[in-house]
Amino acid sequence: MATSGAGDLRIAGVTKTFESFTAVDDIDLDIPRGSFFALLGPSGCGKTTTLRMVAGLDAPTRGSILIGDRDITTLKPHQRNVNTVFQSYALFPHLDVLDNVAFGLRRRGDKDWKTKTHEALELVQLGHISGKKPAQLSGGMQQRVALARALVNRPDVLLLDEPLGALDLKLRRQMQIELKRIQSEVGLTFVHVTHDQEEAMTMADSIAVMNAGKVEQLGDCATLYEHPTSAFVANFLGQSNLLKVAILGSADDGLVPAATHGTALSISAEHLPPGATEVWLGVRPEKLHLGVGGGPNRLEGMVTDASFTGVATQYLVRMPWGQELTVTQPNDGSGRARVGDNVTLSWSPRQGFILPASEAADAGTEVEGG
Repeated sequence: MATSGAGDLRIAGVTKTFESFTAVDDIDLDIPRGSFFALLGPSGCGKTTTLRMVAGLDAPTRGSILIGDRDITTLKPHQRNVNTVFQSYALFPHLDVLDNVAFGLRRRGDKDWKTKTHEALELVQLGHISGKKPAQLSGGMQQRVALARALVNRPDVLLLDEPLGALDLKLRRQMQIELKRIQSEVGLTFVHVTHDQEEAMTMADSIAVMNAGKVEQLGDCATLYEHPTSAFVANFLGQSNLLKVAILGSADDGLVPAATHGTALSISAEHLPPGATEVWLGVRPEKLHLGVGGGPNRLEGMVTDASFTGVATQYLVRMPWGQELTVTQPNDGSGRARVGDNVTLSWSPRQGFILPASEAADAGTEVEGG
């Protein structure tokens, strides 16, 4: 369904300043043609402004935006082959589903509008309700109509601005799967703006995590989650336990001796900065094992909270120095700890990640959307 002129979307050195406020600060992104790409971050981080500049609704202060070899930086919205799906749907209430989807094609005098419209409706599995008005549809169906209306124009790039934000949780998860299916089927470039970490990881091939107008880290979902390069990314993309660790020696068989609050540990040398004497050691809650058996590293603590969530139980375990660690354990019938129990936490050295000690451990934990 993609057009022959489509190519990679490139955002090169783009900055957007509003009077004294810099919303987007010198970002570079190269989004491969046919990929599902997510701009993830809290409100005010610059992700929607970036999307608006690609759509032509805002002009960059500096930098350029290209689709393939075509520079679209200064083109008006209707001159660039880009469509946007908004959270608000923006459907015409007086038109039925068929006419809503066909609106753009008919305005341009496309003689094949009817065939293309029916194809787009079948793609979003709404061919059977083409005669209904938007008010007769559920929120999920209205979102699919808005998606079909954008897809029928065969854009080089489809922009999704928090498109699932108005849906309830169950429907939102269903639509995440549907959006990924549709993107794979049509092969268009999707650029999805969201503050929802789970949503981004469910759908995107790669993610740019934005913070204060800059790209903090860019990569595939697994790399961002397993190997964040900043405390902001570690905390914003899921939960993290960060332990201040002193380095006590050199690597032996890929492991480095270390200690936290007087307790000896081993950490992986793989991502340890040369010459570091102190770092943050990050361990995700599901990597911690409640009880001996998860790895050679051991910490003793007391359970202060236990929350049953169905497939798992989430614990807070207070360390002797007062820090509480979050532990997620599957409910596999092996028994659960109770509040007040003294427990041992263990984990494998290679299941942790390293961050600079100079960073604030709570970066990314108190932002809106995080």
